[in-house]
Order: sequence, then structure tokens, then C-alpha cells
Amino acid sequence: MAQPGDRRGVAFAAIVVVIAAVGIYLTMWPDSSEPGTGQTSAGHTTTVSPAAPSKPLATASGKPFDIYSYLPMTKEQLAAAADLAERFTAAYGTFRYDEEPSAYVDRIKVFTTAEFGNVLARTRTSPGTVERDRADELVAAGTAKMKEIRQVEKSSIIFVVTGTQQITAKSGNKQVVDDYAVTVSQMGADWRVFDLQPADAGQDGDTQG
Repeated sequence: MAQPGDRRGVAFAAIVVVIAAVGIYLTMWPDSSEPGTGQTSAGHTTTVSPAAPSKPLATASGKPFDIYSYLPMTKEQLAAAADLAERFTAAYGTFRYDEEPSAYVDRIKVFTTAEFGNVLARTRTSPGTVERDRADELVAAGTAKMKEIRQVEKSSIIFVVTGTQQITAKSGNKQVVDDYAVTVSQMGADWRVFDLQPADAGQDGDTQG
């Protein structure tokens, strides 16, 4: 007489055989879920057309979407910061050889933090820069246009601004166009330019540690 353990072993072996048989059957049956050509039981060829693509999940609906409600500043604050970045970039590109370098520095410091204004002042008033521009009688008129918002942080925004300079000089007249990453930092209820770099160099956005 077979013991209970033997009966369980026989039953398990039978289940394994059934599963194996089902597996073999499924591998031999053509997969109707894939597009292509298959054989019918009568030997005729039938073509299975691919299913029509479904509607994309990311499809705009008719519901209003207020992007400003997701930003850490109001629409008016964002517009003010963008305007500051444009005006600063235009001023940054405007100077002439026959004015005192300190006049340029005073114009720039209106837009910047004290620290960044001092950095620009050292660059613009260096003897080498002043002598070069005076020798060439260089005059640069700058304009600026907002290109994009690169990054928004809690207390700062990085704008990409296109600055254009119309330059006249003894060495020749030319137009210079550059994209700048301008970081504007919030200081109380106002904004100040915290940094400026070539747009392809980038910079950190949030100036608060």
C-alpha cells in the first residue's frame, strides 16, 4: 500500500507533466498578438494588421493651467526679475572710451549686488582694458532680449539673455552677439543681478545657502 508521502510525490510529478505539456503546446501555437503573417488550419495565409496607436497620455486638455501657482514667486515678481536681467545686460554691453570708467561702474552697480558690482568694477577699470579701448576709440552700444528661463529656485532665477553690441572703433565696426546666463537674486522685495556668465558655462541658481 502506498504511503501518503508517496501519493503526494506521484501527484506532484503529474502536475509537472501537465505544466510541461501546456508549455510545449503554447510554444507551437502562433502568437496572434504580434503583427505579421500566420497560417490558418486550412493552410491559407492571413495577415494580422497592427493595432492603431492609442491617444498619447500627455495630451493637453481643455482645463486651464496656471503655471505661476507652481512657482515660488508671483507673475509680477517674475516679470520684474526678467526686466532687470534685460536692462542689466544692455547696460553691461554699453560703454565708450571717452568716459570715465567710474561712470560705467556706477551705471552697472544700480542693477547688481554689492559684491558682483565690485567684481565688474575691477574688470572694467583695469588699466589694460581702459588703455586698449582709448587707443582704439571704442564705443559700444548694447541692447538685450530675453531668450529663456533656465532655472527657477526659491530665491533666484537664471535667465538666458541675448546681448547685442554695435561697436565702432578705429580697428573697424562690428556687431557682437552673445548669450548670457544672468542670475537674478531676490533681496527683500527687490531683485539684484548676482552673476553673469556665458550661457554655455552656466551657474548655480539658488544663492541662499
